[in-house]
Amino acid sequence: MNLASCSGIDPTTGQSIEATFNEVIASVEPLLPPAKATNYISPGWIDIQVNGFGGVDYCAPGATVEDIARSIRVQFATGVTRLLPTVITGSRDTMSGAIANLAKAKEELPLEGRAIAGLHIEGPHISAEDGPRGAHPVGCVRAPDTDELDRWIDISGGLIKMVTVSPEWPEITGYIEHAVRNQVVIAIGHTKATAEQIDDAVRAGATTSTHLGNGAHTVLRRHPNYIWDQLADDRLAASFIVDGIHLPQAFLKPAIRAKGVERSILVTDAVMPAGCDPGRYRLGEVDVELHPDDSVTLVGQTRLAGSSLKMHKGVGNLTRLAGLQLFEAIAMAARNPARVCRIPGRQRGIQPGDRADFVLFQFDAAAGEVSVESVYLDGERVYNLS
Repeated sequence: MNLASCSGIDPTTGQSIEATFNEVIASVEPLLPPAKATNYISPGWIDIQVNGFGGVDYCAPGATVEDIARSIRVQFATGVTRLLPTVITGSRDTMSGAIANLAKAKEELPLEGRAIAGLHIEGPHISAEDGPRGAHPVGCVRAPDTDELDRWIDISGGLIKMVTVSPEWPEITGYIEHAVRNQVVIAIGHTKATAEQIDDAVRAGATTSTHLGNGAHTVLRRHPNYIWDQLADDRLAASFIVDGIHLPQAFLKPAIRAKGVERSILVTDAVMPAGCDPGRYRLGEVDVELHPDDSVTLVGQTRLAGSSLKMHKGVGNLTRLAGLQLFEAIAMAARNPARVCRIPGRQRGIQPGDRADFVLFQFDAAAGEVSVESVYLDGERVYNLS
């Protein structure tokens, strides 16, 4: 079988390399002469929390397979090669319908379906209290139910990869243990849990925190509080929305320092208006507005309702706002989410035997800006700027 190749500067080593591949990487060698490469190359980026994109709402059971495909193609242009479409709190029927619909898209789409690495279910077992509940509909918040989880697993064909819960529920430890036995990653989020409840959840098997620093009360006691408790727990990884809107720089920088880059993950938390023109949109049961500054809020309110962040912007923002080196930002966008969510073939980086998912891009270090040139999924070029 003929092998394809692509080349670029490895952000980790600064060395120009050439990768040869079919569906998986066959070899990685120094590129001679080194001056030939002017672009960077990295493993394809992975977004483990994306509620919709390009005018398509993944929480809507009626989203067509064609529209889901289109939304994924738009994300290819941002450097995303694998994603966890995310279904948020809703009625039992709505959530089940959305899960079944996404599983259908995964099965029927020969190209874009391969990018769906699993599903992330954010809720409905979260805090019902204003603040930590965020924009999730209060009437649909409910107690943990292993029967409901089993139904999600069944109707998705085993596609459930991650579930975000709040440890404040009395039934949560048994739920987490059941989820872990079924190979589901449990994340803590949208919570008002105590330190003891968080510790119990981690002991039961929770391994990460969802968009830490968001989905919280506007005012918290100095200490203890559930943000500090999660930051301090080295057993937990944490995801962050790095759009310059959800988290101020004064929180983002020390938060990543506390978790360590190796336990930090970049997510977009993008919703349906991402990639669209400013205006009003309908997300499930709520109306939201995409503003010219790229923030997404509930209509008539300042409460954020997801983001319009694009992954390549987030990578650049990590260098500009968090002061990370480019290779550290890439780790947060690629290897770390692959490891935390146990995405096969994506945990070693650009190494022989891993999936041939690549992003070729330019990086303006002074401006902290990334420009995507080409994207490969399973060795197939799925986006090319030119």
